[in-house]
Amino acid sequence: MHAARVILYHKQATSARTRFLRFRHGGVCCPDGLPADAELHLDAPALAAIVTHPAMLLRTAEAQLKLPRGDLESDAGFHCQMVSHGAVSDVFLAHFTAIDPPFEAAAAIGAAFIDLTQARGLPTAELSLLRLAYEHVLG
Repeated sequence: MHAARVILYHKQATSARTRFLRFRHGGVCCPDGLPADAELHLDAPALAAIVTHPAMLLRTAEAQLKLPRGDLESDAGFHCQMVSHGAVSDVFLAHFTAIDPPFEAAAAIGAAFIDLTQARGLPTAELSLLRLAYEHVLG
């Protein structure tokens, strides 16, 4: 099975404060968490012959958060793959377009925005993904 996921974040325009959305399942991947044995695959070429287009993930996340279409934008150039039990999972990155994070929408689904320092308890695979995402966001 080829499951795709997206990491959602908000970067404050004035301060550059970056927060990631942590979901009810405890991780930062949407629509669901990574398997416990997931490992980051950084070696080229890509493992999967077919790559999911991130737009479908963004529409799913917007619907889950009850946000208008276009409130999330994909971050071009960020694409990772995770491997678990031989199955490949694409991971993309997207940001909220609003000036402020949608705190109420997140709380309504049991999610919350966290700073990178608040992610310490995440599994190793998700911490690795967040490190790459943070480096990408900062440029």
